[in-house]
Parts: sequence; structure tokens; C-alpha cells
Amino acid sequence: MTLTIATTPFADQKPGTSGLRKKVRVFQQPNYAENFVQSVFDVLEGYAGQTLVLGGDGRFLNREVIQTAIRMAAANGFGRVLVGLRGILSTPAASNVIRKYEAFGGLVLSASHNPGGPDEDFGIKYNIGNGGPAPEKITDAIYARTKVIDRYLTVDAPDVDLDCLGETLVAGMIVAVIDPVADYAELMEQLFDFDAIRDLIAGGFRLSFDAMHAVTGPYAQEILERRLGASAGTVVNGTPLPDFGGHHPDPNTVHAHELFERMFGADAPDFGAASDGDGDRNLILGRNIFVTPSDSLAALAANAHLAPGYACGLRGIARSMPTSAAADRVAQALGLPLHETPTGWKFFGNLLDAGMATICGEESAGTGSNHVREKDGLWAILLWLNILAVRRESVAAIMESHWARFGRNYYARHDYEGVDAVAAERLIAELRAALSILVGRMVQGLTVVSADEFEYLDPVDGSLSRNQGLRVQFEGGARIVFRLSGTGTSGATLRVYLERYEWPDGILDADTTVALIDLVAAADDLAGITRHTGRSAPSVIT
Repeated sequence: MTLTIATTPFADQKPGTSGLRKKVRVFQQPNYAENFVQSVFDVLEGYAGQTLVLGGDGRFLNREVIQTAIRMAAANGFGRVLVGLRGILSTPAASNVIRKYEAFGGLVLSASHNPGGPDEDFGIKYNIGNGGPAPEKITDAIYARTKVIDRYLTVDAPDVDLDCLGETLVAGMIVAVIDPVADYAELMEQLFDFDAIRDLIAGGFRLSFDAMHAVTGPYAQEILERRLGASAGTVVNGTPLPDFGGHHPDPNTVHAHELFERMFGADAPDFGAASDGDGDRNLILGRNIFVTPSDSLAALAANAHLAPGYACGLRGIARSMPTSAAADRVAQALGLPLHETPTGWKFFGNLLDAGMATICGEESAGTGSNHVREKDGLWAILLWLNILAVRRESVAAIMESHWARFGRNYYARHDYEGVDAVAAERLIAELRAALSILVGRMVQGLTVVSADEFEYLDPVDGSLSRNQGLRVQFEGGARIVFRLSGTGTSGATLRVYLERYEWPDGILDADTTVALIDLVAAADDLAGITRHTGRSAPSVIT
């Protein structure tokens, strides 16, 4: 029996490609999660009898919202729900399940790399039938619906046992609890040479993977330890916990400091890696070397042909605008198209669907390919292992030879987290107003050659995306990009991207901090960061 529950609309943030993210206690308000899920269903068409994929990263409230969404899917007419065992399904694995089983779409429950727990973050986003994040026309419609919704549909049914594989009926709708790892691991075996990686590991190659008590633990244990033969304990913090063990599941120098200490220690493994809360980001380390996400994208693109899934070459490379131009050098050398897009995986999804790109990446540690329509942390790690297995060189040696061939883009991202939102908006507004008078100006000894606000005309669907970041380009290839991020749940995050290029015959052994010191000062001069935010240093540097 379908139940119609009266409710009231809520004015809330506009869901973007990252979905709706709020504190747990906001989602625990009566009808709050129900309003959003029903708003998603209300704007969709043609899903009667179709399959919905459902799962999340295991954070606090994950199981409760899954049970709610199952009952609502039944009431709204879905024919089947595929849900991960124990409610677990990484974001890239969810994309794969949607694509493999030709589902209508999926609800992914996650707040990405943000903390979890009763006082922390929760999120929901909707992915469409190609496995990727919903486009703006859908997220705009969802937002509009949340402001006027007055009811949601559900059924009176007991909770589904999420801890046992198998099928059950909920008001006539099939609910299948599936192995969240099996389909994903099978896909990885199709893309990569597992025999070569097994031989590398059997020969004494040591690696360490930090799952950060987040969703990738079960995936990494199955693939790295069981299928590839890495020793037990290779995967640390491998059990997903509702509060991520009290840690922040963001793989960077601050929150993955134990892995950094291990990889820069006296008895460091050969390779270190980590992933984030929902499994779509990656961190790559070699012995005594950190590979920036931008450099990792470039190195993966340059060497992808060494893996079976990419042996025939790439159709193109795509990067988000704030990502360094290291991938551009690779694309130029290989004669490949290079696409520069706004931040957000939906833009890559259009290019991938159109066959215009094969490998894509964002500077925020998100890398992926046409195998799914999300960024994929473990995929990037496995591609690195495949390259290492074929080349039989260290991570440091691979990067040194890469820079010797393509030149080096010294690069860093400075995050000022939890900044007062009004102050952050004022900073951006003042800098935007000044862009037109910056050209020709000297800033910290650097000459500005262009300054603009990035906008993107999508070559696939013709949509125009404006206000995608403020760019200041200097003579010699250096640049600074300023953006406000919407991935947090409190305050604003100002992201400042700093980049300097050196030709292959230039000085390649300079420390990144030293190489970028003049750009750091120039960024403060241009935007008045200290004046607006009161911060003398960023919260995180990556």
C-alpha cells in the first residue's frame, strides 16, 4: 500500500554535481531526506518498472537513508533496487553498476571527502543512466521542486536486511542486495594486466594503501591483497566506519600524514596510495616523492598504452581548468585533442560519451577514464601499478624522465577552508572587477599577459557555463587561478591554484615551495587574501 505523507517545502542549497550536502543533524530533521529523494523522483520520467542503484560510503546515517529510499522507490513505481551489501557502494563502483545492469539511475549517499559522524556531514546525489552525475537541467529541476514539494510517497514495509546477499520483495518491488566489490574488481581485471602486477609484487615490490576507514577498504583488500597477492596489512584502515575512525577522509598531506611519514621514512615501501570517503579520489606517492594530481594525470596519459585497456591509444585528454597544463604537454606531443573544462565530472561525461576523450582528471585528486562516468581512485592506483610493472622503474624515476621529456609544471593548490562566506564573495567580486586593468601590470616581478573569468561552451550539448574561476596568466607560462568551492558544508573554501612551467632544459630539481614563492606573494597582492580573510597561510597545501 502506497502512503502519501504530507510535508512542507524547504528552501535549500541548489544541488550541483556533488548533490545535496549538509550536516547530519540537518538530514535528521523530519521529512528532510524524504523531501529531497521525492523531489528527485518527481522530476524524472519513464522510470516505472526500471532499476535504481542505491548505496553509499558507509558514513553515519547511510543505512537509515537507504531504508527510506528503498520504501520510497517502491511507492514511486521502480521495479527493482540494487543495493550494496551493508549499504556500501563506492561512487565509481555505483557508476559501473548503473552501466553494467542498464539501470535507470542511482542514488549515491556520500559527502565525498568530508568528515562523517553524528555531528559531521551527509549527502545525496543522483546519477543518470550513463553512470555519471545528473546534468544541470536535472539538478535545477530538483532544486525547484524542493521549494514547492508538499508530499512524498512511501510504503509501510520492514527494513531490508542489508547484511545478507540475496533478493527480497518490498511492496512488489525486487530489492537485490549485491556484492559491492565483485563487478568492480571484474572490470579492473579487464583493464589492467593483473599477471604483470602480481609478478611485480611477488618479486619483492612493496606497497601501502590507506583506505582511511572509508569505502575503498573492501575494494582494496579484495584487489590488492587477494587478487594481486600483496601481503596482509598492505591495506591499512580498511574497515569502513560511520565516522571514518574520527579522521577526515581526504587524501592529502594533512589528513594522510601517516602515509606520508611512511613513504618518506627510513624503510619506505616502493609505492604508497590512498583514496577518500567515497572512493573517487586518489593520492599517489613513491619512495620520498609525492606526485601531484596534475602530474599524475599527465604521467598516466603518457603511459596509459602500457595497460591492456588502453593499448590502442587515447581518443583525447580532458582536464579541469584549475588543473595544471602538464597534461597539455602530453596531448601536444602525442597529437591528441586536449579539452579544458570547468570543475565537475559531468563535463567529462559528455566528452566520454561522445568518444572525444579517454582519460580525464581534476587537480583535486580525481582521475578517471571512459570505463565509468565518475572519477575513480582505485583505477588510478591500479594504472600506476600497471605502469610500474611494465617499466620496472621507481615512481621517482618515472616522474624524472617525464619532466625531462615534457618539461615540469611546478604546481600547488592552497585551500583556505571555513572562510567567512561574505568575505570570500567580496574578495572574488573585487578581483573580478579588477581583471580588465591587470594586463600589462607587474606583480611581484611578473608581467600579467591575460586575466579573465573562465567560461565553457560544451562541444557536445552546446550548454554555456559561466563564472568558472578567475585566471591570471603571466609572461613565461606562470598563472594563478582563484575559485570558491562548494564542496564544504560550513563557511566557504577559497582555492588558489599556483603554476609555473619550466622547459625540459630548465631547472627541474627546484623545490616546489621555492619555485612558487613569487606566485604566492602575487596571489595575495592581486586578491588581498590576508586582508579579506584574516588568514596569513592556507589551511591545506596540496
